[in-house]
Amino acid sequence: MAASGEPIIEMRNIVKRFGNVEALSGVSMTVRRGEVLGLLGDNGAGKSTLVKTLAGVHDPDEGEIIVKGKPRKPWTPLAARDAGIETVFQDRALAPQHSIVTNIFMGREMTNWLGLTQVQKQVDEANRLMREIGFTSKVFNPESTVGHLSGGERQGVAIARALYNKADVIVLDEPTTALSLTETQKVFRFVEAVRASGRTVVFIGHNIYHVWEIADRFFVIDRGREAFEGEKSQFGGADHLIELMHQLAETGQADVGSLTEPAA
Repeated sequence: MAASGEPIIEMRNIVKRFGNVEALSGVSMTVRRGEVLGLLGDNGAGKSTLVKTLAGVHDPDEGEIIVKGKPRKPWTPLAARDAGIETVFQDRALAPQHSIVTNIFMGREMTNWLGLTQVQKQVDEANRLMREIGFTSKVFNPESTVGHLSGGERQGVAIARALYNKADVIVLDEPTTALSLTETQKVFRFVEAVRASGRTVVFIGHNIYHVWEIADRFFVIDRGREAFEGEKSQFGGADHLIELMHQLAETGQADVGSLTEPAA
């Protein structure tokens, strides 16, 4: 599905320095509604800094963040969450000894006017969220222990938590790392369900074939700068994208003239 939604988040000319090191050098990236944006780059390219800036962990030294057409300053984790951005980092920040429902609502419990947790309401909402993202297994229910879930299913719990937190944009940092093919396909199904709901996913990965399978559009960063971007339809397949990235690694440039015009 090619994405053509309006911009939700625009990062314009973002510069981020750590001492004398400029980790991001004028990067501009747009995140659109209802797409899966594949964020790619070699180790040290600046992906992590860009993701942490998007998540509000880093406030840009220069440039601006535009949320639904309005500049936001200062840019903090609270501001990013208020803008509807939820980030699932590689460790997923889950408590494996606790239940699915506890992990989804931890720190944001549903309470009544007395401040008491509404246990059944949380179970019902957790069940709804699990079904919404395609948690079809009847083996598990909201009160199942997270530690008994597979890697792909744990990603699903983290995504469900992000949806409960009213996310418009869910950033997945290397969600298929160390997962089997079967578990990777589970993650893809969860991502497809999020996209089908009109929300956006930023999918960061090292395995280009994985990112190619799920993404609508690609943004490639190299040595702290945006290298190239394009709709999936502009590339001649995953191998074409890989070849462009190999060119970047070897020469610092990519033959973007080989990209076709975007599909109408």
